[in-house]
Amino acid sequence: MDEETRTAVGRWCIKADHDYKTAKLLLVEGPELTDNICFHAQQAAEKYLKAFLVYSGLHVEKIHYLPRLIELCSKADPQFHDLIEDAREITDYAASGRYPDGWEEIPLSEAKEAVQKSEKIMAFVKAKIGF
Repeated sequence: MDEETRTAVGRWCIKADHDYKTAKLLLVEGPELTDNICFHAQQAAEKYLKAFLVYSGLHVEKIHYLPRLIELCSKADPQFHDLIEDAREITDYAASGRYPDGWEEIPLSEAKEAVQKSEKIMAFVKAKIGF
């Protein structure tokens, strides 16, 4: 991988890690903020998937829909299909956690599951890109 690509992948990973750390911190310091926990869990997964796209030399679409990102990543590595269910389950938090329209309280157990699904995606991508 050339230096420019390495830098770009690294930046995506740093931003993803910030979202992940925010979700984890909120679980401890603000567990009542489940909408924010879920939002940051989704964002971490999204940014790690985009890091893989950059790593693979594929176009990064400006979308938040995780199943589409999984589909794109699968072009470089079919094993990404194993993550499709986890991606589907947390993809809606990209918007639902940010806006009051139709907002509903998210149980803490659901927020914890969102973080776990994000961790699974994160670990999978990290193993693939070696970061």
